[in-house]
Amino acid sequence: MKTLLASAVLAFGLAATTVQAEEALAVTPQQTWQMVQEQSSDMLFIDVRDPVEIMFIGFTDAVDRNIPFQLVDRTRWNEKKGVFAMEINDGFVAQVDQALADKGLDRDSLIITMCRSGSARGKPSAEYLLERGFSNVKYVENGFQGSTVKQGEKQGMRVKNGWQNSGLPWAPKANPEKIFRP
Repeated sequence: MKTLLASAVLAFGLAATTVQAEEALAVTPQQTWQMVQEQSSDMLFIDVRDPVEIMFIGFTDAVDRNIPFQLVDRTRWNEKKGVFAMEINDGFVAQVDQALADKGLDRDSLIITMCRSGSARGKPSAEYLLERGFSNVKYVENGFQGSTVKQGEKQGMRVKNGWQNSGLPWAPKANPEKIFRP
């Protein structure tokens, strides 16, 4: 009975460790900027937004590269959300591997992903990479553009938190050297 109980505890502990390893940790835009300043050559910072989105919202040259986690499929419309459907970029993992190799890094190096809000593609892309053998992946909390304001004159606008609203460097145009091109 003790052996059975010990085996169950051990199995539960291993399962809990596996679940924790697959959950990506959030870092603030300010923490990300500090890491870029201090250890840029030892990490990969990627913007995972579709490049068309970047074209209309803006970009930070602090990222190493734009590698979209999902790409817009303009042949399919999502009636419920009123937007075009988005599909996972089939080449995402290979493109991240290549970006790491280009910097002389490997899958154990720190990778930080950033999308518009942090939750729709930032965290999911980080967890996707963790599930595929990358060991040190984080995402930017509140993403590039931040969260929407719930009340007041600017209700619905993304004017709080996020990279863009934190006084960190960004520009309305993307760096052509870093933007994704199929």
